[in-house]
Amino acid sequence: MRPRGASSFSLMKISRLPFLAFLIPVLALAQSTLPSKKVVFVGGGGLGESQLSELRAAAPSVNLVVVARNNLMKEIADADGVIGTINAEQFRAAKKLKWLQMTSAGVENVLAIPELRNSNVTLTNMKIVQGVEIADHALALLLGLTRRIDRAVESRATETWHSLANYGGPLELSGKTAVIVGVGGIGMQIAVRAKAFGMTVIGVDPNDIPYTPHLDRTVWPDRLETVLPEADVVLVAAPHTAQTEKIFQASQFAKMKKGAFFIAVSRGKLYDAMALAEALKSGHLAGAGLDVTDPEPLPKGHPLWKTERVIITPHIAGRSDGEGPRYFAIYKENLERFAKGEPLRHTVDKQKGY
Repeated sequence: MRPRGASSFSLMKISRLPFLAFLIPVLALAQSTLPSKKVVFVGGGGLGESQLSELRAAAPSVNLVVVARNNLMKEIADADGVIGTINAEQFRAAKKLKWLQMTSAGVENVLAIPELRNSNVTLTNMKIVQGVEIADHALALLLGLTRRIDRAVESRATETWHSLANYGGPLELSGKTAVIVGVGGIGMQIAVRAKAFGMTVIGVDPNDIPYTPHLDRTVWPDRLETVLPEADVVLVAAPHTAQTEKIFQASQFAKMKKGAFFIAVSRGKLYDAMALAEALKSGHLAGAGLDVTDPEPLPKGHPLWKTERVIITPHIAGRSDGEGPRYFAIYKENLERFAKGEPLRHTVDKQKGY
């Protein structure tokens, strides 16, 4: 019997209460599992579907969208994060952007966008990830010169068995002095390798470097010219910033020890290529190993192509068979951290440029 004064509507509300009590937590759970942040992965970083699935599983609250570069503008307007590089137009369209993960160590191109440099967007890069292979490459360039492998390779064209001792070498690294300009994720790895060869290692860096057995001492950049005369080899691993542009010009090459070597593996804009060519042609410097140049690619007819004792590689120091897993580890960890609102790894100081 219906209670007196109870309407059918009231009874219907009462009968649905258990169902609503069940439905509310279900809806809340569904809401909590919906992606709350959108991250656009430009080009997918060469990752396969299984790796992309692993990234999505690691951060289920993130909607990870893989997009080709020419379609980036279609997805960037509501993106909270971007993995890959962007230009000024794309940054201005990204009204919600909070995080930009670069896929390289260098960030000078994106920091050339004033709005991005002065924004609250967190910028992260691969400044430590690429240290291993770039350091290997720096020592390979040096060894190619000191062991006269450069001359041996040239001899193949004429099938001539040269006595390399007649061409200024080979030389041993043990007991020599290496000056490393930029002792960050790359420079420190170079220091490890140079010390293993028995070299005295001097670092040049704007930061106070903690004691490490791989460095005999460090100086600030304003003391660079005080250590150049000690160097048997100068290895440039600093980032390109307003402060480091063309820090090696004719006067710096002139202060280097006669017969020293110059190795550049970070950015070509840190040295004057024409001044370097002159220092080599005059015989003041014994050789140069260059993975980076300015301009880049180095144009045909440039003096460095025709200068003896120069090894030039086409900006490949950052490539190796081991880079993929390290890149993936950073993508995954930073994606997880971004989803949870935690501090990100390899954060760049946008004002300093590294």
